[in-house]
Parts: sequence; structure tokens; C-alpha cells
Amino acid sequence: MAKDYSGGSPKHHQLEAKRKRLTWVLGVSGLCVLFYVLGAWQNTSTPEKLPEVYTKVGCNDTSSEAVSTTTQSSSSSSLVSDSVSLDFEAHHQVGINETGGGGGTEKIPSCDMSYSEYTPCQHPPRSRKFDRAMLKYRERHCPTKEELLLCLIPPPPKYKNPFKWPQSRDYAWYDNIPHKELSIEKAVQNWIQVEGDRFRFPGGGTMFPRGADAYIDDINELIPLTTGKIRTAIDTGCGVASWGAYLLKRDILTMSFAPRDTHEAQVQFALERGVPAMIGIMASQRTPYPARAFDMAHCSRCLIPWQKFDGMYLIEVDRVLRPGGYWILSGPPINWKKYWRGWERSQEDLKQEQDAIEDVAKHLCWKKVIEKNDLSIWQKPINHIECVENRKVYHTPHICKSENADAAWYKEMETCITPLPEVSNSDEVAGGAVEKWPERAFAVPPRITSGSIPGITVENFKEDNELWKDRVSHYKRIISSLPQGRYRNIMDMNAHLGGLAAALIKFPVWVMNVVPAHTNQNTLGVIYERGFIGTYQDWCEAFSTYPRTYDLIHAGGVFSIYQDRCDITHILLEMDRILRPEGTVVFRDTVEVLVKVQTITERMRWKSQIMDHESGPFNPEKILLAVKTYWTGETSKQQN
Repeated sequence: MAKDYSGGSPKHHQLEAKRKRLTWVLGVSGLCVLFYVLGAWQNTSTPEKLPEVYTKVGCNDTSSEAVSTTTQSSSSSSLVSDSVSLDFEAHHQVGINETGGGGGTEKIPSCDMSYSEYTPCQHPPRSRKFDRAMLKYRERHCPTKEELLLCLIPPPPKYKNPFKWPQSRDYAWYDNIPHKELSIEKAVQNWIQVEGDRFRFPGGGTMFPRGADAYIDDINELIPLTTGKIRTAIDTGCGVASWGAYLLKRDILTMSFAPRDTHEAQVQFALERGVPAMIGIMASQRTPYPARAFDMAHCSRCLIPWQKFDGMYLIEVDRVLRPGGYWILSGPPINWKKYWRGWERSQEDLKQEQDAIEDVAKHLCWKKVIEKNDLSIWQKPINHIECVENRKVYHTPHICKSENADAAWYKEMETCITPLPEVSNSDEVAGGAVEKWPERAFAVPPRITSGSIPGITVENFKEDNELWKDRVSHYKRIISSLPQGRYRNIMDMNAHLGGLAAALIKFPVWVMNVVPAHTNQNTLGVIYERGFIGTYQDWCEAFSTYPRTYDLIHAGGVFSIYQDRCDITHILLEMDRILRPEGTVVFRDTVEVLVKVQTITERMRWKSQIMDHESGPFNPEKILLAVKTYWTGETSKQQN
């Protein structure tokens, strides 16, 4: 018996139901696509560029007048963002150690013009209160919390952007460092000359009247400077750093330092030239560098009493010299038979001084390589096998025991020899040999190969290199003039393994790699083994440099490290002090930290924007790109 289908054909009903379901699915899908497109359109905007900030004077590189003044140029034109400026202000509020409780929006005022060359931890009026014995008063003496300034260090009224490298090696604007003292005191030694509105650096020095180039050629005849074996050097009592400046074309990177003393602004001149330098002195504390850091050390009439205090200063040079490294001495007492009248000292006195230096060097197990004309060169042994045996003959200085050789932040010098890592035979380089430059930059450093840095492996090192390759590629997009010479002096405030410096080796820049002094991973020795330079620093204090000496500062994770240790406003004010007008800062940190940092930088007359991480918007780390605007003390006074 057939079934009764009173509602119509069952096949027809099934088709109708399928048609309705399909229509419903298509309708919902269409709405989803429509709302997605609308949402994407609303959230897309033209990339926000940093406001234009104009330099007052630039350099015309294409003119035959290589040092002539040119028209105004915009630093912001070199900053191109292909990322959307991100606004997290309403969503991320976090308590960070900050002056004013975090709610202030008032502009931070400029300091009085008398602070234009303020160096907080080497401030002469404060230094004069300390002990003059061993020149301790010229060491770091930082202001107390109550003495910290809450104002912006003003540039001189006619401040101009420095000449680009390599022109800057030979020229600097007089208005940027208005001090003629050195041009008068050192006139016959050709340190520096005033030519109209600029200084010229002829490359001379006290012991190299024919110029630093000829002097370095003399050294190269005695030890190999151009084979890649020597890469890092330290110049004690550097003057205006001409020795380091002319070594650069031989691929040797020099840490030059000199105290802030009566020779006004030596280190400031060096940095204005685009040459690495720091304020520093050999007094009672260790220099802020790790052990086995430098391939070569140099003193040209640096006036350091090497033979005194049980040879303590030569012992410190021995600490920072790599095994097999060289120490070069010119000036008193070397070649005293020729110069004793000009030095206004007796022959007996000078001979006695040289004999005492020779004796200290022997006790340190150094070998005298050669003495020729005005140069005397010693070499540190590649290991301490013979030196340990020699302690039976030379009882002093003894070899230190249980010593952290890399500890150098407010660490007193000692009169014992810093021990070298043990070796299995007399031909082995203690601590491991490094590759020749430039392979050295990416070869695995011996400190990592040996496993002496906790938590850092060979794989970590290689991954870090790849990471920085990607980061610098991204920086080239958002800071378009980075490879074009707009920046010369760069600081990495948290350098880790020196990956930024390595990724920039083909750029016309040098990097001051800073390792926080209290980090759990002391990586500064690794950075030197790679052929780069750097220093220890506690960012709760000021850096040992003059104002306006860095073009670009990189601050990766710095404020996450220090936000609970000290007031981040003062760290940012210190960054403003050492950054040139129209200089750039790259911050990398969490959104919460960057929002707070940006709030403070807006009070400091900086222009900034938050961008996504180079890997995309889902990475919790973001980038804050900031530019210090151009203003001078005179402009500030008129505005106020």
C-alpha cells in the first residue's frame, strides 16, 4: 500500500531545506567578510612619521670644500616608519619608579647654561672635596640622590651638528666645544688648531710631531698592526685621541681615556671627532674593563707613574691585556739620553725611572720586544706556566688567589698578578686564542666555547647573531639614514653579547657596548673577544662622558632591569645629556614600560612613536623610536 504524502513530494522538501541552509551559510559568511573588511579599513592609517626637526648647519660632502657650512637639513627625513604608530595609553598603566608620581605632564625645564658641559660623576667642584693622593679626586664621585638635577643640559647657543665621518676626524665646530686652551698649550705639538669657526686636528701629539700616522707606521715596523692579529687597543692619557683616530683605518679599535683635568675637554674633542673615548683615570680603582680585553696598550707621555705604588698601574695594564698582548711606551723616560734637557729632569732621575719600570715588567713576566728611538715595547706571556715557576725567584708581586679577574666596577686595584686560566702546555694561549679580524667578529668567543658564562652556549651565540641580523635590517627600514653616515657614535646600553655592534660592522659607525655592572651574566669579556669595545656601567649613575657625545642610543630591556632599582626619570635625563640634538633612541621593552617611558620623553622635548616588533604585532615586546629635538640654551631662555 502506498504511503500518503499529503505535504507534497519528499524529494522536493529535502531540496528546499538544503537551499535554505545554503542561503543562511552564504549570508552569514558574507556578513563576516563585510565586517572584517570594515574593521581592517578602520584600523589602517597612514604610517605616522616623526615631526620634522631641522639642523642648523650640516656638511656638504659633495663640495670641494669638505668642511663648509650648508643649509638646514631635517633629521626626521632619515626616520621612516612602515609600521602603524600604536597607542596603548588607555590600556596599560603600571607603577614604575618615576619622579613626580607618574602623573605630571609639565615640561622638564632646561638647566642653567653653566651646566652646558656638566659631567655629573666627574664634576670639578665636587671632585675637589676628595683626597688628592693617587689622584683619587679625579675618579668617579657621583652626586647623591638629593644633588641630582631635574633639568635638561642645554647645548651651546650656536650648536651645530658635527661633521660627518671621516671629515670629523680632522674637523670640529668651535661653537660646539668653545675651548682654545689646548690650541695654545699644545701649539707646538700639533694637537689642535683653531681655523675660523672650526677646529682642525692635524694628528699631532707630544711624542709624534710628524703626526699620528707616521708614529703608527713606526710601531708597525716593530710589531704587526695590519695582519688582523691586533684588533682592540687601550690608550691611557689619550689627549684628543689622535692615536686611536688613525688606528681606525688599520681596523684597530681603541678605547681612549683621559681624566677631566686642566686640559679642557680632551675626551669631548675625541668624541666630537667620532673617535671612541671615555673620561677615566688610573688612580686607585680598576679601569672599568674586563680581564684579557685588549690586544695592545699604549702610553705616549701619559704622565702615569708606572714604577710607583709597587707597580700597581702596570699590574692593572697586565690584567686588561690579552695573553700575548703588547704594551707600548713612548715619552719619559724612554730615550732619556736625547730628551732629558727638554724634560727638565736629570739624567740620573730618568735612568732610575726606566730601570724601575724595566724591573716591574720583569716581575710581571713580560718580555721586552724592542726599544728603538722613542718607542719601547713589551709583550705579556701567552700563559703563566713559566710565571708561576718564576715566583721562586721573584716573590713579588704574588699571583692573586680566588680573584674575579673581570670585576672592575668600583673595585680597588691590587698589587698582585691577575691569574690566567690554566693551560695544559706552554704553547697554549690561556683562556683560548681568538681569530684574526674580521673573522673574529662572528667566531665563537673562547669564553663561550669554554662554558665560562653561565647559561650561554654556542647555540645561543649563533641564534643571537641571527636575531641581530633581523633587527638591524628592520632598523634600516625605520631609520633610513643609518647606513649613510648620519650616525657615528652609537651606544648600546645593554649590549649582552655585542650582537648590535657585530651587525653594524659594515656601517660607518662604532659602538660603545655597555654591560650593566650588576648583571648575572658578565658578558663584557665576550664582547672584547669578538673584537669590540665597551665598559661596565650602573645606569642608576651617570656615564663617564661629556654632554652631546652620542648620535644614537640603543636601550633594549634597560628599563625592565632598572625600574625597581632607581628613578627612571633620571636615567632618561642622563640619556638626554649624552645624546646629541636630533639624536635618535631605540627602546625595546614591554608595552607597559614603553608607555611610561614615552610619557617622560614627551616632557623632555623628544618626539616618539611606539611600533610593532619586527616579527609582527603578536610579539609582546614593542619598539619605541624617539628623536631628541633641536634646541639650544639660548633658544630655551627666550622660550622661557
